[in-house]
Amino acid sequence: MCGAALPSPWWTPHRHRDRAPVLHARARILRAIRGWFEEQGFIEVETGILQASPGNETHLHALSTQIEAGDGRRLPLYLHTSPEFACKKLIAAGETRIFTLARVFRDKEQGALHHPEFTMLEWYRADESYERLMEDCAALLALTAQACGATSLRWRGKTADPFVRPQRLSLADAFARFAGIELMTALLEPAEARHKLAHAARSIGLRVAQDDDLGDIFSRIVTEKIEPHLGIGAATILYDYPISQAALARPKASDARLAERFELYACGVELANAFGELTDAAEQRRRFEADMDEKQRRYGERYPLDEDLLAALELMPPTSGIALGLDRLVLLATGASRIEEVLWTPLPR
Repeated sequence: MCGAALPSPWWTPHRHRDRAPVLHARARILRAIRGWFEEQGFIEVETGILQASPGNETHLHALSTQIEAGDGRRLPLYLHTSPEFACKKLIAAGETRIFTLARVFRDKEQGALHHPEFTMLEWYRADESYERLMEDCAALLALTAQACGATSLRWRGKTADPFVRPQRLSLADAFARFAGIELMTALLEPAEARHKLAHAARSIGLRVAQDDDLGDIFSRIVTEKIEPHLGIGAATILYDYPISQAALARPKASDARLAERFELYACGVELANAFGELTDAAEQRRRFEADMDEKQRRYGERYPLDEDLLAALELMPPTSGIALGLDRLVLLATGASRIEEVLWTPLPR
């Protein structure tokens, strides 16, 4: 039989010997992270994988299943794409500082930085600002590097010093610096925002399809023109997202056009997404329904809303929360080339 040989399975002894140093570094990182959160007064929680709703973002694709009830009915459920909804219910119940290392699942995502099953590190601080999470990120980058003996984070020729305080960069400054676009001017009139941003994107050589909405155009500019420049030399905290690009975040008190949202980048790789959490249940329902209408239009499907979550938001105190891709962090700290290299039991490509 002709053709290229398939790679040896990860479970063969010689393959495992090659992978073991990185996997053992992962274990040390996990121990260090758990210890740090305990020292900070957090409690580790375990959230259920099976959920009534997997999340309500337009471009998020979940894995579905069914369980058989005692009366023989088949009940549809989803493997969660994030522990976020469950964590918010726990905050509403009275917890104040929680973290979880959750196995989560997303369909249609597999590549050098994506895997259908991965580990999400999420943590929540009740009655604390989202700027406090920026300090947490800086501490965790240094902690991770120390745990595996790394002096830098590395990815495809780019490096970042994990011991240097992350740089903070607003979206408006990032658009101006790397794309030559005055973001707030483009978004000044909501009715004209899509047209103005599309014109600006085309002017810098980006493709804009007829049915691209504002979010599509915004994301393309960020992905192609901005992200490659972020987290070089030191990590970058990208903040002050337009409110239209922050479905689960509350508006900034100082400027309602902007949201309390930031993302953490290192070596051009997105590591974390943080919010000052929206607790207005009516507004959250409106955003979810709008996203599901768009999902229906694009993909011909929609996910149910989590009514328990919407009810819990009424009881939830002001809270800040963040989701960090643990596997990506391990990948950058160990210098691995693909996400499968830092997973103990990866799926075949």
